[in-house]
Parts: sequence; structure tokens; C-alpha cells
Amino acid sequence: MRAWRGGTPLPLGPVRRQAVLAGLALRPGFLVSREQLLDGIWGASPPNSGRKVLPTYVYALRQALDAEGTGPARSLIRGEPGGYRLVMDEVQLDAADLAAHVDAARRAKASGDQATAVERLSAALALSDGEPLAGLPGPFADVERQRLLERLRTVRVERLECLVLLGRFAEALDDLATPSVSGPYDESLTALRMRALYGSDRQVDALGVYWDMCARLREELGVEPGEELRRVQEAVLRRDDARLLGAAAGRPARSARSAAAARPRTRRAVNELPGDAGRLVGREAELAQLTAPSTPGSVSIATVDGTAGVGKTALVVRAARELSDRYPDGCLYVDLRAHSTRRRQSPEQALQRLLRSLGAATGELPGDLDELTAVWRAATSPLRLLLVLDDALDAGQIRPLLPAGAGSRVLVAGRRRLAGLDADRRVTLEPLPSEASVSLLTLIIGEERAAREPDAAQRLAGLCDGLPLALRIAGSRLQNRDTWTVEYLVGRMAGDDHRLGELSVGDRSVEAAFRLSYDQLAAEQQRGFRALGLAPTVEFDVLASAALFDRPAADTERILESLVDTSLVQQPRPGRYRLHDLVRVHARHLAEALPDEAGTARRAALGLFLDAARTASDWGPAGFPTGPPLTASRFAHWQDAEAWLDAAGGELVDVVGYAAALGEADYACWIAEALCDYFMRQGRYHESQTALEIALAHEGEATDRRTAAALRNCVMYTAGHRRSYGVVLTYATEALDLGRRLSLPGEEARSLAGLGTVHLSRGDGDGAIPHLRAAVDLSRRMRNDWLTWIALLFLGLAHQLEGRDAEALDCFGDACTHAEKAARPHMLGRALSCAADAHLHLGHYGEAKRLLRRAVDQVQHAGDAFLCARSLTRLGTAEEAEGNPETAIGLHHQALLLQRRLMSPLTEPNYDWLEMDIRSRLGSAYVAAGRPYEASREFQAVLDLPRGRGRRDGGPGRR
Repeated sequence: MRAWRGGTPLPLGPVRRQAVLAGLALRPGFLVSREQLLDGIWGASPPNSGRKVLPTYVYALRQALDAEGTGPARSLIRGEPGGYRLVMDEVQLDAADLAAHVDAARRAKASGDQATAVERLSAALALSDGEPLAGLPGPFADVERQRLLERLRTVRVERLECLVLLGRFAEALDDLATPSVSGPYDESLTALRMRALYGSDRQVDALGVYWDMCARLREELGVEPGEELRRVQEAVLRRDDARLLGAAAGRPARSARSAAAARPRTRRAVNELPGDAGRLVGREAELAQLTAPSTPGSVSIATVDGTAGVGKTALVVRAARELSDRYPDGCLYVDLRAHSTRRRQSPEQALQRLLRSLGAATGELPGDLDELTAVWRAATSPLRLLLVLDDALDAGQIRPLLPAGAGSRVLVAGRRRLAGLDADRRVTLEPLPSEASVSLLTLIIGEERAAREPDAAQRLAGLCDGLPLALRIAGSRLQNRDTWTVEYLVGRMAGDDHRLGELSVGDRSVEAAFRLSYDQLAAEQQRGFRALGLAPTVEFDVLASAALFDRPAADTERILESLVDTSLVQQPRPGRYRLHDLVRVHARHLAEALPDEAGTARRAALGLFLDAARTASDWGPAGFPTGPPLTASRFAHWQDAEAWLDAAGGELVDVVGYAAALGEADYACWIAEALCDYFMRQGRYHESQTALEIALAHEGEATDRRTAAALRNCVMYTAGHRRSYGVVLTYATEALDLGRRLSLPGEEARSLAGLGTVHLSRGDGDGAIPHLRAAVDLSRRMRNDWLTWIALLFLGLAHQLEGRDAEALDCFGDACTHAEKAARPHMLGRALSCAADAHLHLGHYGEAKRLLRRAVDQVQHAGDAFLCARSLTRLGTAEEAEGNPETAIGLHHQALLLQRRLMSPLTEPNYDWLEMDIRSRLGSAYVAAGRPYEASREFQAVLDLPRGRGRRDGGPGRR
């Protein structure tokens, strides 16, 4: 803020006093209330003195501005009831001068006097000296500052526009070389720079400026240039002098060729794009891809594929409308009707229609495709067209329709992926994410209705699986039924049997759209699609699909990939496939219409999961004496089966639920039992318990009489790992009774071993020994290596607990023999680790080290982080005992790192116990190494760990 009287600068005082003057001066002649001034200067934090502060500021401003001797009644700042007013009779403002110059410039420009317009705009810009209202505080100054800055920017742009129209390109470029007040992203100034460069016969430089701006916008803001800048770039490419230079295009320096290029076309442009119904939601990224600038000098092709109802047509039509003004020769649209109840449109029919739309042919057209294609290419070679081909079937249907004119663009939409078409951009349209689905539904049913039931709206959007067609149908049903709540429609759609039936209104139906895609498939594709609807998991691979199809892997993969190309099947990552939720419901409906075929496919898929779980289990074939025989060819090794189960992730429990829900109770029980050991070795105790609970609820429906005892033994086994010994006792007792009554020696042996663990958990080794010896005897007679191995381990721990180390070593050595026979590294590693414990207790450190190194090698191979960390820390104790404390310290740290990185206290009940054990041993090693500070730190860490979950080593859990 600055002021003068007769050329003499006037002192305006501190910035808040200046802000009062600005608040009056920028409302010239108007009464400004005290509240407006206070709010405009102090905002939400007015001074404690409130209104009393304003009179002191006004008084000081009057002293500075008024002539000597002027009283308040004749002051430039008049006090009136309610506020103050700046009297403008004797005041000249530079803001008013700015407005006067701009108005005069615009009148001159409108009359064609560009030179006068430049003079007046230059005078307007000369009024500016840096940032307006610099340093003034308050919300009012902030708003006015931005308004004046934008006004000055507009003046600058208008002046540059006049310079270009006058042909004063060098002067315009000099001005553009100064930094822009609006920063490096001002597209209007970039467009003017391009026009000035073009006018200077620097077309290449003009295009370079455009591409630099494109790169800056994409890399720094993640956006594409706007319409104005894109139109200037296209005009530069076409050398459109009239568009770029206006009157300056007629100056002598312009070539005759440029002038000819600027002549307007006389042919009427055609626009056949359909209406753009409804707002496009959640497709901003895909729309940006389709509307991005294309490579000049060639025909640009973009394809959009996706499942039925995903919104392909809406997207390409919206993209075409946004692109339409870039294509002066016409925008054409053809529905090829690949998936329609109407007759599919042939390339010949499409070409005849396109040629007549352009007015490029009269009378009878040739019927031959080659002749029609030649006429089409000749007619389009001088044109820049936008062509939309909707609901395309394949590349062969599209190739004859491609225009020949350089710079033309083609947008293709279809359910199939057109790999045979050379496209610049390919967009696969996925269902809308949850937030966008709710937004679209809200647009249809209204914000008020959606706000009343936000949770129900969220669930309804989820039931529609993100498909815009389904969302629009559901929304239409609610629109037409005022009495329905959103929750009511959600209830009607509950369950797969009703879900698709509710997604139908008028002639629009989600299931009908899917059916049209299905009807286009070959017979083997249809059978495969039906079978995939029966997959027990959301995702599946070639192996699972081969079981469903009853086909070799090579044939199966070929069918799967062909279904991916039709957009009926998704491929979220290499080797993994899935169906959209609603597509899966449709596929299952189709499959259930053929019950014999569906039953065979369903049992084949469940049999695959059963084979994988049994092969991966350490229990071996003897652990599963009933059920279907193992198909050995599916998994060459237990690691292959384990890796296949790993790929299924958290869906394995769902397989058990799937089998139970579809009446396959035997498979539900067998699979839950077979997964038990796999889950235990991975520490996934909750999943094991959930699967077993599902199976137990259906045990009465199973035909395998072993199921009741086997499932209870599995619950007992899971509870033992979780240290829930009360549960172990209950289920082991029930299983023992069932095993003896039904003459199931294997289940009897497992139950006896479980009862032995209960005694061990109470510190009663002698009470455990009879149960465990009986378990060993039974399992030996059955030649069950896993059961013999685990019973011997617990028997050895019982002897060790009672101080009988020799007997314990015999049991552990015998357990090693059975583990080696089973060829399972987890089993051998655990037996070796237990034997090493006994040797450590006896002071046989060399033998303990030898066994522990073997154990570490085995459990690393098996991927058992718990056993590996446990063995490493004991190896450290052996090294310390032999006088190598620094080596011991390194081994303890290695064990601690493994425990912290690969385990979780939320899922591993022994997590705290293991950390206590490692840190206690590490503290001892620090003491032996003469490092008491570090030792104290580790012992304190042990004391700080949660109490109550750490137990003495020797219990029957994973230790």
C-alpha cells in the first residue's frame, strides 16, 4: 500500500492500518461496516479491544491522508452509522486506472485496432510493481491479492494475444521469456508461445514447447494438457495459419502453401456420436488414456475390452465426445452388434453405411469387401476422422473399417481382447471399485436416500460387483419403487439364487448380457466356463481347472486363455485366474442346470485339494487310511503340494465350507483333517480350528465312520499347539472312546498321545508315560512312521522331565529313525533338536553341536522358523559351554533376528517364550564374554516381556 498527495509520499503506518485503508479503497464509495473491517483484517481472531481499535486506525489514516486542518466531516474517510466510507471525489486509485486501461484496450481490440489495444494493455501492466497488497494481513487482503494477480495475468495474456495478431512475434517471445506470475503450468501462455514461435517460422520449436509442457504436467501433476493447448498443437501440425495467427496470417512472409492450408473446408462435418447418457463415474484414468494426444501422421487405434455390463460403450462415447472438436472432418459411430439380439453387422454393411454418412458415395455401392475397402480408403485419405466401433467381435471385422487419413483416430469397444489388431493403446475395463460403485448408485437413487442407509448402499454396491449395468438396474428398481428401502432390495438379492434375478428391469438384464457372451463360445469353451463356476476358491490355476475340465493341462490352459480373451475370465497375475462375482453366479447357474456334469466336476476339484493336503502333510499315507486313493501324478513331491496350497492363501478354509454347503460332507471332513498338519507347521492355528469346526458340524452326514474320531483328534492336535490343554483332554478322551468302540487303532493311538501331552503340560512325566508307550505300540503295529515319531518324542520328553536322560536319548534316537524313513525334514529336525537338548543337559557339547547343525539344516529346508531359531540358540549355548562366547553371541542374535522377522506374537503362542529363551541364553553368553552391560540389557528385556505366556522348556508344544 502506498499513497501520495501532490507527488509527496504519505506515511501510512503499520501493516494493519494499511489493511484498513485497503479494505475501504477496494470498496470505493461504499459503506464498509466495522464488522467487515474487523473480519477482513483479523479473521477468526479479532483483537481483545474489539471495535475500539478501528477508530484509532481511522484517526491515524485521516491525519496522513487529509489536508491540514480538515475536520472529520470533510475527511476522505467519513464515519457514518454502522461503518466508514472512502469518498472518491478527490481520490485516484491505480486499481481504477487498471480497469480503465483494460476497458479501452478491449474496445480497441473489438474494433480491430490491435496496436491501440497493445498500448493500453502495456499501460495497464506498467501500473504493477511486484505483488499486489504485499505484506498486508487478513483474509480480505488474501482474496484481493489473488484477484488482482489473476487480473494482471489476464491482461498479460490479452496483450500477448494482440502482439501475435499484429505479427510482432519477436516482441511477444521476449515478453514470454520473463517468468510467469502463474507458474510453470500456465497453458494459456504456453499456447501463445507456440503461436509466436510458429509465426516466426519455428514450427519444430513450437511443437517442442508443447511436448515439454505435456511431460511437465504428466510427471509433476499427473494430468494431460487441456483442450486449448491440444487445439493449438493440432493447428501447428496442420499449419493452420488462420487459427494460429488470425490477421497476421496474411502478411507477405507467409508462404502460399500455408495460406492455402488455412482456407476453410466447404464439406459439412458429420457427427454421428450417440447421446452421452448419465455421468461417467470412476473412469478418470481410463478416459485420460483414451483422450491423450496421439502420434501425429498415423491412424491411432485404441481398444477397450471388458466383461458384459462393465461400461465399455459409455466410456468410448464419452471419450469420443471429448475428442470430437479435434477432428474437423467428422465423428462416426458404428454398432457392430457382436453380442446383440439383432443381426451382427458385417464389414460390408458397415462400410456402405460409413461411406454414405460421409457423403462420399451416391447411388449403388459395390458389394465386394475388397472394392468397398478401396473406396473407403480413397474417400478417407485426405480426412482426419474420429471413428467409434462398438461391440466388436474380432480384428477381422475391424481392419477393413480403418480410415486411411493420417491423424485419424479409431476407438474400438468389445468384450474380447483384440490381440490381432495393432493398437496404440489397450484398456481393459475392470469393475468399479467400492467407493466409485457407491457414488454411481448415489447418483441414481439420490443423495438423501443413500445417506439414510449408507451401510445398505455399500452392501448393494458390493452385490452388484462393481458393474455399472448392475448398479444402474438396481438403482432403477429403487427409483421406480418409492416404498422400497435399500435394505429391502439387499435382502431380496441375498443368496446367489436371487441375485441375478433382481438385476433385471425392462429390456435390461445382467444375466441376459452374460448369456449373449456365453452363446458366442465354442462348445469346449462353454463346458469349461460352466465348470469354472464350480471352483471352490475365488482364484484358481491351470491344475485346478484341469481337474474341473477333466482335460490335460495344455488343453486346459488354451481354453482358459481363450476365455480371458472373451473377458469372461480374469487373469489377476500370470498363472492365476478368476471370475467376477456376478459372472461366477451365472456360470454356476449354467452348471447346475446339468447336475451330473456339475457333480463330477465338483468332486474332481475337491479331490485335488484333498490330494494336495494329504501329500503336503507329514502324516503320510498311513495317516489317512480312508477316503479316495491318492492320485500321485498330480504332485511329484510334498514341496510341490505345499507350494500349491500356499498359492491358495486364505481360501483353504473356504474349500471346506464349499464342500459342506454343497452336501459333500465326506470331502469336507477329509480335507479339514488333511489340512491340519499343514496349518500347524505354518502356525495357522485359527484357520485349522475354523476348518475343523465346519467339518464337525457336518460329521453326522459323512459316510466314513472314521471321521468323528479323526476330527476330534485334529481338534486335540490343534489345541495342543495352542497350549489349550483343557480342550486337548476333552477331545482326546472323546476320540479315544470312539476309536476303541469303532476299532480304529490309528485314532486310538493319536488320542493316547494327546492324553500324554496333558500329563506333560502338568509336569507329570510318569503319568504321561503309560499313555505314550501304548501309543508307540499301536503306531508301530500299524507301521505309521509319523504317529510313532511323535509318540516317541513325547515319550522322550516325559523321561527327560523325570531325569531319565538315557531313556530319553533312546526315544529321540528311535524317533530320528522314523523321521528319516518318512523323509520329512521337519520331523527329523525336531527329533535331532530334542536329542541335542538331552546331550546339552548331560554336558556332551560336541555331540549336541553336531545334532543341532543337522537340525538347523533340516528345518531351514522345511521353512520352520520356530524350530530353526530354537536350534540356533541351543547351538549358541553349546558353543559358550566349549569356551566360544563370541561365536555363541552371533548365533543367539541370528536366532533372535529369525524369531522377530518370521514370526508374529499374534499367531504364535510360543513367541514370547522363545524370545525369553533366546535373550536369557544371549545374556549368559555376554557374561561369559566379560560384557556385563550387554548382559544386563538382555536380562532386563526378559523381565520386560509379557508374563504368563513363557513356559519351561520341556512341554509338549512346538518346542
